[in-house]
Amino acid sequence: MSAEPTGIPAGPIESEPLDYRPHAEQEAILRDVLAAAGVELGAYDERIVAWFADYADWSTFAVIASWIQRAAADTRR
Repeated sequence: MSAEPTGIPAGPIESEPLDYRPHAEQEAILRDVLAAAGVELGAYDERIVAWFADYADWSTFAVIASWIQRAAADTRR
C-alpha cells in the first residue's frame, strides 16, 4: 500500500495506518479529498467535515479519506 503525500493510503489497506495529524490538518486534508472527488458541500456537510476532523483518530480518518479518493479515481476510469 502506497500513500499520498498527505499520508492517505492510495490503495487497499491491509494494516492500521498509524500516524498523527492535528485536527486542523485533518480537516484541510478531508476538504481537499472531497474537492478532488467533486463533492459539493452544503452547510450541514461543512459541520460534519469539521466534526469528523475533530473526533476521528488518524487510523479511522485515513481509511475513510482513502475510500473517497479511491472511489473518485474509479469513476474517472
